[in-house]
Amino acid sequence: MDSKKASENIAIGKATPADVPQMVDIINSVYRGEHSKQGWTTEADLIAGEIRTDEADIAQLMAQPTTTFLTAKHPEVGLVGTVFLSKKDNGKLYLGMLSVHLDWQAAGIGRKMLRAAEELALALGCTAVFMQVIPMRDELMAWYYRNGYQPTGERKPFDCDPRFGVPRVPLEFVILEKVL
Repeated sequence: MDSKKASENIAIGKATPADVPQMVDIINSVYRGEHSKQGWTTEADLIAGEIRTDEADIAQLMAQPTTTFLTAKHPEVGLVGTVFLSKKDNGKLYLGMLSVHLDWQAAGIGRKMLRAAEELALALGCTAVFMQVIPMRDELMAWYYRNGYQPTGERKPFDCDPRFGVPRVPLEFVILEKVL
């Protein structure tokens, strides 16, 4: 199936607990391990380890009242993408773990999910969407810039549970934001 043509049939919706195993598989496959190097969103050269998250972590995040996970589903293939969203007290929506299955990357699904996140932010009364990105990921940073996200000037230490990887090099996050 041609993923670019098939992406027209993608439906973005709220994740359910039944989606968690597939969500974890997609997130881990695009961020960690040798397999992730087939895609352009990998962190495998920067962070050692095979997993970015697990089912317990996602279920715990999903149970929080200010959190939403969106999924991208194709009617024949099933779940092909996911994104974590959390409304913060500052009136902004945090976006993390944007993940599109390796076979479906570059088909416009990430952009669709980003737009859906922005629409949710507006519906929740948020003034902006922000995220933490490792600045060494040049291609990913450029993609977010093309989609209207800009650095705020804020930096944060890279804080990662060792269960989900260990940095191979010193890392930090930059904060990107899009005012809505």
